[in-house]
This record gives sequence, structure tokens and C-alpha cells, in this order.
Amino acid sequence: MSRFNRLPILGLVILVAVASSVRAQSQYIGFVYPAGGQQDTTFPIRLGGQGLVYASDVVVSGEGVSARLVEYYRILGNQELGLLAQQLGELRKKETTVSDDVVAKMASYEFPATIGPDTGPNAVPSIICPSCGTANSIDASFCSKCNTKLEKPKDPKPGEKDAKNAPPKSEKEVAKQKMIELIQRRFAEDERTPAVRSQTELVFAEITVAPDAKPGRREIRVITKRGISNPLPFYVGQVPEVARKPMKTMQLPVLGKEYLAQRKRPPAEEELLVTVPCTMNGQIAAGEVNRYRFQANKGQRLIISAKARALGPYVPDGVPGWFQAVLKLRDANGKEMAYNDDFRSDPDPLIYFEVPEDGEYLLTINEALFRGRESFVYRITVGELPFVTSIFPLGGRVGEPVKIEMNGWNLEKTTLAPPPKDAKPGHHLIAATNGKLVSNYVPFALDTLPECMDQESNDEPSKAQKVNLPIIINGRADRPGDWDIFEVAGKAGETIVAEVYARRLGSPFDSFLKVTGADGKILALNDDHYDAASGLNTDHADSYIMVKLPADGKYFIHLGDTPRRAGKEYAYRLRISQPQPDFALRLIPSRISMPSKGSAAVTVFAIRRDGFDGPIKLGFKDLPQGFESSGATLAAKQDAVGLAVKTSLTEIEKPVNLTVVGSAKIGDREVVQEAAPSEDRMQAFLWRHLLPAETLPALVYDPSYQEPADRIRPPIRDADRPKDSKRTLRKAEVDGYMRQIESLYQLWFLTDEFANREIAAIEARLIQ
Repeated sequence: MSRFNRLPILGLVILVAVASSVRAQSQYIGFVYPAGGQQDTTFPIRLGGQGLVYASDVVVSGEGVSARLVEYYRILGNQELGLLAQQLGELRKKETTVSDDVVAKMASYEFPATIGPDTGPNAVPSIICPSCGTANSIDASFCSKCNTKLEKPKDPKPGEKDAKNAPPKSEKEVAKQKMIELIQRRFAEDERTPAVRSQTELVFAEITVAPDAKPGRREIRVITKRGISNPLPFYVGQVPEVARKPMKTMQLPVLGKEYLAQRKRPPAEEELLVTVPCTMNGQIAAGEVNRYRFQANKGQRLIISAKARALGPYVPDGVPGWFQAVLKLRDANGKEMAYNDDFRSDPDPLIYFEVPEDGEYLLTINEALFRGRESFVYRITVGELPFVTSIFPLGGRVGEPVKIEMNGWNLEKTTLAPPPKDAKPGHHLIAATNGKLVSNYVPFALDTLPECMDQESNDEPSKAQKVNLPIIINGRADRPGDWDIFEVAGKAGETIVAEVYARRLGSPFDSFLKVTGADGKILALNDDHYDAASGLNTDHADSYIMVKLPADGKYFIHLGDTPRRAGKEYAYRLRISQPQPDFALRLIPSRISMPSKGSAAVTVFAIRRDGFDGPIKLGFKDLPQGFESSGATLAAKQDAVGLAVKTSLTEIEKPVNLTVVGSAKIGDREVVQEAAPSEDRMQAFLWRHLLPAETLPALVYDPSYQEPADRIRPPIRDADRPKDSKRTLRKAEVDGYMRQIESLYQLWFLTDEFANREIAAIEARLIQ
């Protein structure tokens, strides 16, 4: 069955199996911006999602990165916005005053920090051309794009200087102004008809990255008093960064009038002047192109790499199912110097550029179909950085030394170390380093079977390379149209497996496998094989065959690249063996939230390999005190089952990480595998994926939790009560209005006088 048929079936299994457990995990984040930052820096971020009420913490996996929660913006109702508009109007009046508790609160209130070019250490002061909007260096006399004469910013006029030296405002005036700003910020972030409603609640936080924090991918989550969100990728960088102003929640476009929903921004925000090396953070709105201008010198070897799909892996409501970024590089005259929209099978673009001349260069990024929204977040890194494009071999045997050849750019004086000697079988990430900078990470496989190298020339049966089973062969396509053929001895009724690992290990090799007898008759063939355990991968180009041999004799395994390509990067690992029955486990969702003394459940999936169809016993490993589980069993040939856990605790302050393992008797072996926490994600309306996460955090929460009130309203004065009012409201309506007013009051949006007056007016309309 092809991958195009199996993916929807997997999606149906997921939907049926986990409907109840997913409903219990309602906390969701759809984007984080910026999605990373440089070592030894502190910077603000914002996250958008839903179900984030009572947000209490933001956490980043790994060591060296800490987060501090600053603020949470929930969605306000129309009536609440009406109350805020009334309060804002009153605050703007001269005679309106505020109470002492408002003065104290506003003095200590911390507004979410602004994200923008001025917060990045790598932004360059610029002069914006009034004709074309191009950002030019501060000492430029003419626009680098249209040659318009530029005027340098003038000093303030004497009157403006005097205004700055005006007498300071009183504490109450300052507090009133901050209260006005508080309300204005909420209005500025409000969108009544959002393009994606599930991203409209906002969490603001401050991230601190330690100087020695390991560069690379992390995961970020929001913790609330009611549960834990899904994780999103978050990166630690090594070069200075700059971040554009964050995008407001996008408006839902109307068919035929999409232009009305497009973001309106001044020319100064379309192009930024930066200094390389630099990482640029931005968000793409519908129809947008973001531009970055930088100075480069002849001979520089620049790596320009974008992370877009890597930050938001799957988009459910659009084809191809992710943010498909496009990079273009032009010189100062507008001539296109480089273009890229992907790197091999990775949708994120990459450009290697050897600078031909000193001068300014313009880098642009846009979405291939000019879609966009606040979750279309990107990171572009430009600099003379080490980058590994391929390694050989793609793996090795556990516990044995291996010499790894690496290819790429700016790799002089770098070293690439294999996984440590005690590393277990599986896929490991390794990188090159020159002591200061670390390259991108590439996968390296470890296995327990014997290994050998492909030996040329073996491109026809008469020259086939003889191998003894079991074996893993490391090879590559040496020339276009190359076939590597391996001869094995087989017996009648014996089953053999041939499996390729290439695309799953970052190789562009697109394998095609076939098994033939000594007479040349084809017994089995395969091009692509779907692997549900390969996570983010959507290009299932690796081949797999399991075939029963008809007679004693010689058999040939033929391996080639389907498009007949070749090169040192076209590497593969070919396993030829008797079946090695095994299994992998995935569980969803990647977090557990339980009410006080309650329970929760996850769904565990078995990905069976080489014909294994036996039962698998499941359970939690080393549960902390206060948690217990009776486990579960995946019956023979069963693919999914629920696994419950319960607690005797009433609440825990911070999540604890849990581990689920499965064990099975395979032959005379007891095989134990750890389940990878995962998120069920949809791609392009239909395809579903189990996207692995790093941890399985669990939280016990109090379902009756309410935010403690830190304001006490003074008694309502008789003067606040209306003298005559029509009684038109029922008690339920009055209670609803009262809750809204009290909520806004506790959020410090309303003054005592305004809140009491509104409450008195509502109470007076209660039907007796």
C-alpha cells in the first residue's frame, strides 16, 4: 500500500482512538515569536494560542534557557470592549482621577516588552528613502535603490526640547496615563474576525539564554493552572539577532476582497538594514515580502539558511501543508544573484554564496504562494558559518570506531565527532565545530548488525558484491544511473528483508530496490515505503522489501537512485537480513493533565517492524509518588490502545516528566522500547502525522481554581445609584454583567468609580 493511501487511514485511527483524551488537553499554542535567540541575551517573546487562561509559566527544554511569564491576554467579549471604550473616554477627561491603589499598581505594572528592530543588537540605524521606502545606511547621501537624495534626521526644535524639560506629572497623572495605555494596548491586539481563532489568546514572556547554552533546537510550552500546552520548536543561536515588530492577529480574508485583510505597514517596516553575521526573525503576512539589506565583502563565503517549516511543521488548512519559504538574493543594482526554495527534500531554503564584489546586497523572503498569518514565523541566519551538507557513512555499529567523512561549506579547522561509545542503537544528531561555532546537526544511525562498505564495480549480477547475512552495507551512488548489486545465498522458504535508510538520514538518495533470482526473474520490488515513525518527514523515499525465497540458490538485491542521480552526498545504508521483528512506540498527546485526585489517558501506537505482530505490555516507568497506573496491553496485531494514569494528589506546582515503556517477547528475547511522546498534527486538510516531542510532562491541577482577587472595591455610594431605571434584566443576565465588570476590574482596566457606577446601574435594572 502506498503512503498516499496509508496516511489517511492512520489519521482515522488517531481520530477514533484519542477523541476523549484530546478533549481533556485543551491548551494549545500555534506560534512563538521570535522562535529563538542568541546565547547570552535576554529578550521578549509572544505566544499565540487558545485555552491558556490562568497561564502560570513558560518553560523551555534543555539547560541554559529560562523563561519568565509577563502577561496573558484573553479574548474580550463585545460587551467588555464596550465597557473599556467607555472607561477610556472617561480617563481622557481632565477631571477624571484615579485612586491610590491604582497609583500603586500602575507604578509597579510591567507592560509586555516591545519586540522590534530596536531590540536587536544587530540592527543598523538607517535613513528611510521617502520615494521607495528603502532602508539606507545613516551616512548615505543618496538612496541605494532609486538614487533619491536623502536628508539626515534633524535635531529637535527648541520648542520640542523645552517640552522634554516640562515639569514632571503627578503620580496620579502618570498612573492615569498608564491605565490609558493598558486599555489601548488591549484594543490594539483585538481582532473580532481572526483568520485563525485558535491563535488569538496571547502570552508574553521574557527569555534569558545563558552564555554556555547549547546551540540548536529546544521546545517551548506554556503551563497554566489547568494544564500544559503542546510544544513548539525554539532555537538557541550563536550570532547577533534582530527581530521585526510582531504581527497583530490576522483578519479573516473575504473571498474577492482579500486585500482588505492584508497588513498595512509603513515602508520603514518592509526593509531592515543589518550587519552580518546575523539572525533575522520575522513573520510573513498574506502577500508580503520582507527585505534585508547588508554589506558584504568580496571573497566572503556566506551561508544563508532559513527556518520556516522547521518552526511550524504542519499547516492543516492549506497545500502543501507548511510555510513554504522562498529566498532571493540581489546585488545593489537589483540583479538576482541567488535563489532557493528548498534544500534537497527539506522545504526550508538554503543558499551558499561566495561574494563576488564589495557592496550592498538585498535578501528577500516570501511565502511561495504569498499566504501568511501570525504563525508564519521564520528565522534567517546569514554569516560565514560552518555547514555540513553530507556525511559518509550515514551510520555505524554500536561500540565500534568509525571515521566519518563530511562535506559542506566553511568546514576548515572543524571536527565532527561520532556519537559517544556508550550511545544506544538509533538515530543520533551530530555537528561539526571549530571550537567557537557549531554547524547544523545531521543524523547518524547506530545499529547492532555487522557492517561493511559498498565495493565497486558491482553494477551487474556477474560483478555483484557477495555478502553474508545479516549485514548493513554503507554505500552511495557514484555515477548517474549507477546500480549497486549484492549477492546473497538463500534457501527455499527463507524470508529475507532489504531495507534502505537514506532519506530518513538526510541523504538525497531516492532509492529503488528489487530482488531477483539467478535467472534474472524479479521476485519483489519497491520504490517508496511509508514509515509512520519518521516524524516530520513527508518524503517517504526509502525502500523496503520482505520476500519469501522460492528455492535454494543465489539471489541478487539491486539498489539504485530512482531519478538516476549520483554524487558523494547520495549515500545510503542498506540492511539485508532475515526479519528482525521489532516495534517502535508513539503516544499522544505529549502531555498529561489530571484534575485533583483524578485520572487521564494517553493513546499509545505501535509501529510494527519486519512482521512482528505479537502482544506488547505497556506501562509507566518509575512513576513518582502519588501516581499509579495498571498499565495496558496492545493485543496481537493491534496498533493502538489507551493507557490510563491516576493520582492521589490534589495539585502539583510544576509538571513532572513521565516515561512510558512497552515490552514484548520476540523469540527468546525480551524487547523493551520507550514510547516517544508525540503530537497528532494534520497536514493539508487530510494527512496526519505523529510528531515526536522531547518530554512527557504531567500536571495535577485544581479544577476549581480561580484567580485570587487583588482589588477590593469600595462600597457603592448613593450618588452612584440611578434614581430611576427600568427593570429589564433577569438575574442570570445581571450575574453575567457583574462577572464581566468584576473581571475587568481585577485586570486593572476600570477605576473604582466607573466599576461601582456600572454595577449600580446593572443592579437597578434587575427584575424583582
